[in-house]
Amino acid sequence: MTDRPRDVYVVDAVRTPIGKYGGALSGVRPDDLAAHVVKALVDRAPGLDPATIDDVHLGNANGAGEENRNVARMAVLLAGLPVTVPGVTVNRLCGSGMEAVIQAARAVALGDASVVVAGGVESMSRAPWVLPKPERAFPAGPQTLHSTTLGWRLTNPRMPDAWTVALGEGAELIADRYRLTREQQDAYALASHRKAARAWQDGAFDAEAVPYGTDGTRGGDGADGTPVRDECVRADTSLRALAALRPVFRADGGTVTAGNSSPLNDGAAALLLMDEAGLRSSGCAPLARIRSSAVTGIEPQLFGLGPVEAARRALAKAGRGLDALHTVELNEAFAAQALGCLAGWPELDPALVNPHGGALALGHPLGASGARIVGAVAHRLAAAGSGTGLATLCIGVGQGLAVVLER
Repeated sequence: MTDRPRDVYVVDAVRTPIGKYGGALSGVRPDDLAAHVVKALVDRAPGLDPATIDDVHLGNANGAGEENRNVARMAVLLAGLPVTVPGVTVNRLCGSGMEAVIQAARAVALGDASVVVAGGVESMSRAPWVLPKPERAFPAGPQTLHSTTLGWRLTNPRMPDAWTVALGEGAELIADRYRLTREQQDAYALASHRKAARAWQDGAFDAEAVPYGTDGTRGGDGADGTPVRDECVRADTSLRALAALRPVFRADGGTVTAGNSSPLNDGAAALLLMDEAGLRSSGCAPLARIRSSAVTGIEPQLFGLGPVEAARRALAKAGRGLDALHTVELNEAFAAQALGCLAGWPELDPALVNPHGGALALGHPLGASGARIVGAVAHRLAAAGSGTGLATLCIGVGQGLAVVLER
């Protein structure tokens, strides 16, 4: 242990292009997706001896299927890392990937580790159906399977009904609170798609994207059917097309649609974290430094507003305010949720938020999204040469998570 916290550096960050539900990555196991980004990250640091990696932290919101409960350890073995490298999987639902980064950074800061891989993975396409064990042996009647793809299942009857509404109904409640119209939400979603399409066209994601090949290696041309770009980005969408979609969660007067909600997705992301000793031994140069983090709770049905207080607390720990930020990644679970958060940050310039589009266009593979957005901020700070960045996201069942980075 050290007398004072060590500086923690983001050396590199990679992610797969994000596949749509039932799309090009639906045939890839989540443990293989995780292994792919871990291997790609290590391969991009030729001066790093893989045996010196102290731990691998991965976030995952499911764990009930091919993740085998500890997908981080599976990824270590499948990536071909030395068997002496351990792995731990963490679950904070939508914030799992960011939670993995925070826990890994904390280990480095405290001197428990010098080199750590952190990230997350989710295959929502391959999330299994689960069958609860019967209350007594040999049941005579039919049994019910429950999908583990998204949302509440096997809900405790002691939970208040107000807390267990569908995620989309939670977005409707935020729209009600801030009087957000359907037109405002659709316009926000359209902007996200346009920014994402332009970012891919301009090569903004080239530094982080590592397409998955059928042989488990980086695929460059998509000839194997896997995506080389995020599969849900719709460069050709329009306000007219979005307006034609029906509300999903409220038949009468609803404003939340498939077009202004994040899709279901598959993908993985990973970051390489080091202290100064790790930098020296590997010869790596950092992208940015992790300055602070924070987690907060909120009423479960208002989960989408979780980032508002989490961001303020993380910035306060860093001695910064929203007006000091140069770039922001706010995960877009729903347009209403993102707009609600922006309403809670009146001093923040909205132009700084998600300049390359957000989850409405790029996608939201639950366990990977938090790691993806931390990596995106690190790459943008490195490209700019200096500045302060924020990555933050909402979490189902009412939590918010945030990380502040600097360069």
